[in-house]
Amino acid sequence: QVQLVESGGGLVQAGTSLTLSCTYSRVLFRLRTMGWYRQAPGKQRELVATLGDTGDETYADSAKGRFTIFRDNAKNTVNLQMDSLIPEDTAVYYCYTQDINYNHSWGQGTQLTVFS
Repeated sequence: QVQLVESGGGLVQAGTSLTLSCTYSRVLFRLRTMGWYRQAPGKQRELVATLGDTGDETYADSAKGRFTIFRDNAKNTVNLQMDSLIPEDTAVYYCYTQDINYNHSWGQGTQLTVFS
């Protein structure tokens, strides 16, 4: 199973920017999809952004225009650049991968808290 370790969360003020990073390892099969999900208190886990192996990107409506997902193959990371943060972005953010055999992996999550 792919090992995923997130980093970069924290406590930030609304309007600022932050980049989350997810380092992946133990990849046995090519990764088909990489992405970020989040779960706010009392809510279900929801998709934030995904990046396909052909470079296609998808974003939740709440992330469009503010967030950018990108991959750094040299560092084995998939990152989420988040701009213009708002308190509603407060959540635990999880890294996710799916390989070509449809095996799923999740990171342990990183907490982001945005205060106004």
